[in-house]
Amino acid sequence: MTVEIKKEIKQRYGKIALSGNSDRCCMPGECGANASPIKAAGLIGYDAKDLESIPQSSILGVGCGAPIKLADLKEGEVIVDIGSGAGIDAFLAANIVGKSGRVIGIDMTDEMLEKARKNAVDGKYDNVEFKKGDVEDNIPLSDHSADAVISNCVINLAIDKTKAFKEIHRVLKKGGRMVISDLITSKELQMHETNSEQWCACIDGALTKENYLDAINKAGFKDISVLDERTYMEDDADRKITSLVIKAIKE
Repeated sequence: MTVEIKKEIKQRYGKIALSGNSDRCCMPGECGANASPIKAAGLIGYDAKDLESIPQSSILGVGCGAPIKLADLKEGEVIVDIGSGAGIDAFLAANIVGKSGRVIGIDMTDEMLEKARKNAVDGKYDNVEFKKGDVEDNIPLSDHSADAVISNCVINLAIDKTKAFKEIHRVLKKGGRMVISDLITSKELQMHETNSEQWCACIDGALTKENYLDAINKAGFKDISVLDERTYMEDDADRKITSLVIKAIKE
């Protein structure tokens, strides 16, 4: 099942990269191929003026929040974006950290990486690079190399969330912070109850709030706090899906 899920994730997000739009619900009422990626981004918290400042093809209408708004990024910092997609958060971060800073996007989908790299060239972002990697297996960065890690609705695609958070913890500097947006559920499913399509839609792999925060704690993070919490959707199985923005510190 694990191999099937990973394969489905790569195929699905590869198609999104090629089409330039999401084929899943990003927010209630913003579903399908006719949904506007920019409008969907606005609904989950992105500022329209900020979006105008980055390559428009980096905005795909995926995600469940805007953690970058709460990450308190600073000029000169090294930022890592997990599941960077076409580069929306990486480019927004690059505008903040400036030429003295650096942003590294990590994604496991070849089509997304190709699109993001083209966007970086077209937008003349010399302080951004994109690398292939899987947060569960190995983020291709050295220990203690990042000031902050950001991620938008990606960790819940991982099979082993604690393992993913341990990798994020590894690459952060002492005192570094993780600020991520993700989905939680009122009722978890056992692996045999899930299907790969719903997992890729960030639903079937979601944990409860208690278990999600516990996975972060087990990875070694401290000062874990929920910065934003809002209802995302009710699914067909009567599960309440909630989006969170979470901050945690590496001591």
